[in-house]
Amino acid sequence: MRIVTVRRLSQIFFLAVFLWFCITATLGANWWQLRGWPINWILELDPLTALATILATGALYSNLTWALVTILLTLFVGRFFCGFACPLGTINQATGWLYRRRLKAAGKVEANRPRRLQSFKYYLLGFLLALALMGSVQTGIFDPLPLVHRSVNLVLIPLADAGPSALSDGPRFYASAWLFGAVFLSVVGLNLVLPRFFCRFLCPLGALVGLLTRVTPWRIGKTSEACGDCCICEEYCEGGCRPSGQLIAAECVMCLNCLDLCPASRVTFAGKPSAAGEVWLPDLTRRGMIAAGAGLLLTSMWDLGGLGGANRDPSLIRPPGALDEDRFLTRCIRCGQCMRICPANIIQPALLEAGLQGLWTPAINYRISRSGCLPNCIACGQICPTAAIRPLSLEEKQGLGEFAAQGPIRMGTAFVDRGRCLPWAMDRPCLVCHELCPVSPKAIFTRTVFETIRDGQALPARVQGPAVDLNAAISPGVNLACGDYYLRPAGAPEAALRRITGAAGTRLALDGPLAELPPEGARVDIVVRLPRPFVDAARCIGCGMCEHECPVAGLRAIRVYNENESRSISGRLLI
Repeated sequence: MRIVTVRRLSQIFFLAVFLWFCITATLGANWWQLRGWPINWILELDPLTALATILATGALYSNLTWALVTILLTLFVGRFFCGFACPLGTINQATGWLYRRRLKAAGKVEANRPRRLQSFKYYLLGFLLALALMGSVQTGIFDPLPLVHRSVNLVLIPLADAGPSALSDGPRFYASAWLFGAVFLSVVGLNLVLPRFFCRFLCPLGALVGLLTRVTPWRIGKTSEACGDCCICEEYCEGGCRPSGQLIAAECVMCLNCLDLCPASRVTFAGKPSAAGEVWLPDLTRRGMIAAGAGLLLTSMWDLGGLGGANRDPSLIRPPGALDEDRFLTRCIRCGQCMRICPANIIQPALLEAGLQGLWTPAINYRISRSGCLPNCIACGQICPTAAIRPLSLEEKQGLGEFAAQGPIRMGTAFVDRGRCLPWAMDRPCLVCHELCPVSPKAIFTRTVFETIRDGQALPARVQGPAVDLNAAISPGVNLACGDYYLRPAGAPEAALRRITGAAGTRLALDGPLAELPPEGARVDIVVRLPRPFVDAARCIGCGMCEHECPVAGLRAIRVYNENESRSISGRLLI
């Protein structure tokens, strides 16, 4: 079998496995949904994630030891991961091949010649590792594996969910889906400018494995310095590594097209340097390396914003089980796995709520979701590949069994906005937040008051036994028959209230006659019973059920903020 055929079969296999794992990262009872598949396996093969985590935390999360397989094979045979396994590399190679088909031989050679900007990815790698060293993992923004996971999880699969063959149990929405889609289309579309554009110029993972090729014993090379003028190897080179001349070893992505297509068999894969000579890296300048080291200074400047202290955004809520903010940012790689698996669709990509260093990290949004955080769901912590969201048991999340003393995991605390709450601001009865609070005893309780509507103005009425005819219209939208409205004689606050049991136009049916009122010329007050909500901060877990279901459109009348969250001692609301 031709070596290129082996490479293509490997690419198809890894791309199919990647897509299958994205599909199965769905909670449900169907055969194609989550069934113990190792859905993070592709991410765990990523040595850049492993290295950045080690630099930021000083420890290696056990699942990321899979990256050692990638490192060892790279040290032995070169950048095989780029040519044989990377899903985004496969997509880029396929689109670049479609673009090259319309070019003539000279155009293909020009497209594949080495360029000075290929050194940019090494500067970007140095910049990202400098940030990680200072405790801010930003590699996931540019790393091809989190990038392609975000694109599929948060854009392509939700598009399928909106169609007839939905993968989830309903449409899913993500606040920055347009941005992820634009980035993905740009990465793929740039292959129409130059083949494998992202891989050659922007990929920090490619730069890292390129650096590891320094000690690779087996490599692509020429058997003799002499070469014809066919340039077939240059036409089909995927890495821009100059296989017909002095080879740039770190840029070879192991596509093996040159080995397969050379008509004179002058290209080989052997344990010796190329006979035509080779260099390890593209030209790197001292100025570029100094710019890459600016990550150290930039991280220090981020800390000056104070977003992790008193100036933090109170609306920034992390998923249950998330580490404290400093440690969370040292682990999160923005892969979108937690956002994909969340059945309530409440985990959304953050923009600038946590500053630039928190871009695209998971944050909670109760308005765009299907519900609040489900009390019996622990999916996000189980799927996180780097334990930025630590795995919880149901007992720990709910504060049961051995965790009863510490209580349930709290994501924040709900606060009532009395300026927007219907019972507080508009004298309209509403019990939605109280009824939906899942905590037992409920964290939202009510205190009932009775208020006279229409600004206290008495209404002229005609009494007819257990019914009353009003001589004035009631404000539209007031449902007098809902059971929360009463009548009493005007100016008699101590008089007994009569519940309004029915309404037909201006005629009101009561549960008994109004006492001591003349049949004609009577005046009455309409009184509304208002169960006004209050929040017990000691019991509230910040699940957001109340905020999601609040009937006030736009800015909800009850909102969850991150005060009193379990993961932060400094954010405690109660002593």
